[in-house]
Amino acid sequence: MKLKKMTSMVMVTVLITSLLAGCGSKVTSGDGGKNQIVIGVAMPAFEDWFTYLIGGIEEYDKQHDDVKVDMVDAKNDAGKQISQVETMIAQQVDAIVINPVETAALDPMVVAANEAGIPVIVVNRMPEEDTMEKIYAFVGSESLEGGIIQMEKVTEMLDGKGNIAIINGTLGHDSVAKRTKGNKKVIEKHPNLKIVLEATADYQRSQGMTLMENWIQSGKEIDAVVANNDEMAIGAIMALEESGKRSDIIVAGIDGTADGLDYVKQGKLNVTTFQDGYGQGEGAIETAVKAAKGEKIEGKFVNVPFKLVTKENVDEYLKKLER
Repeated sequence: MKLKKMTSMVMVTVLITSLLAGCGSKVTSGDGGKNQIVIGVAMPAFEDWFTYLIGGIEEYDKQHDDVKVDMVDAKNDAGKQISQVETMIAQQVDAIVINPVETAALDPMVVAANEAGIPVIVVNRMPEEDTMEKIYAFVGSESLEGGIIQMEKVTEMLDGKGNIAIINGTLGHDSVAKRTKGNKKVIEKHPNLKIVLEATADYQRSQGMTLMENWIQSGKEIDAVVANNDEMAIGAIMALEESGKRSDIIVAGIDGTADGLDYVKQGKLNVTTFQDGYGQGEGAIETAVKAAKGEKIEGKFVNVPFKLVTKENVDEYLKKLER
């Protein structure tokens, strides 16, 4: 078997030994039968929002004795993830699911798997166009759609006019570019909406709070803060509450995390859009099983759509997180 980046059986042995020694791995398995379909899952991290996605994967695995899932944690290290995927290829799993640490680092992993005849399913973070052509399917939510849904509701609440501050996530991530692009597509249609501030807070609550504190001190008039995720939105809310300006400004997030939904329930976060990580996880393994069986699917994008969440319907989405 010719494998890209693997020049000797010594390297293969080292990688396998490292994985089995517990280097960031998490294995969930069925009954251990020989007829099981084995799916390797490469996750960027076992924390934060990804726990919802992992929950969906584990639930599917638990309910299907004919499927065995081997899941590993890259600890947000792209190089580590490449090594983990090489190990899965050496172990000849039936299909590989990758939630990439960096989409730019995805292509070599896909090419190596393809050369070994192993189908690849990418989940959550959409691949670049060239890589998309080489995978079996992408399972996830369209970030552009999330940004549009979020901004349309903010626009409605502002009656189509006001000053907007946009908080971007970690620059370079596909989700950041698309969520902000979705925001701006809506803003462009409304001449009385204006972006007055835009900066990154690296998807972190603490950085969202610091950024909002700086914006408050700048004296800029802001009518709405639109953040690429709930964590940064919550950080902005905390800064606004401390300054006594929370009631004056609409705040919107994306993802529908447990904390985000709780803030919506309390009336602190005006808007979020629910990204169903649990559904993405289940969908990714279900799609991987189809790939392993050689089934054909229609198109390469298995969409798990975003849903608008406000105080009026938040209870529905809180129940989803109880699964």
